[in-house]
Amino acid sequence: MTGQTDWLAGGDRRAMAVDRIERAALALFLERGIDMVTAEDIAAAAGCSRATLYRYAGGKPRIVRAVMVRAAGNVVARVEAAIDPVPPARRPVEAILAAVAAIRADPVLRQWLIRHRSADTDEFLADAPELGRIATTLTSIVPDDAAAGWIVRVVLSLLTWPLPDAAAERHLVERFVGPALRAR
Repeated sequence: MTGQTDWLAGGDRRAMAVDRIERAALALFLERGIDMVTAEDIAAAAGCSRATLYRYAGGKPRIVRAVMVRAAGNVVARVEAAIDPVPPARRPVEAILAAVAAIRADPVLRQWLIRHRSADTDEFLADAPELGRIATTLTSIVPDDAAAGWIVRVVLSLLTWPLPDAAAERHLVERFVGPALRAR
């Protein structure tokens, strides 16, 4: 090992390894799409072995989830800022519209949810209680798994089957979603 430097020199090795692997995965996902990237590709881009990748970050499904949760955190911050001044009765509508706008503005989620929708995407969404908790919190509804899942589906529907413009989307959400959530 003479002359070689440790690829994780200094600091918390686990945190550094996970961050490096997730950043490499993100770059590859954006470049090729999630389905076209393998664990071997991620390991090579991160400069580590497959064994190191699995030790620190798990397999590809765990890496995909980690990258998406990180991106979702950015969306949550944008939505929270947008709905902070909104009265509670208007929050469901405004949170849904703000989430759609924030996802469209996020390169990771836009590519993942709009351009590269796949079986991996659907599996993640179906098995992501984080999304339901985020939906419940941002819309200020009483925690309800069915309602939270429905809100996630409304957002995904607007992303994958958009209306002609923001005004049409607002009208649809105000007319059908707002009353349904207020009636609860």
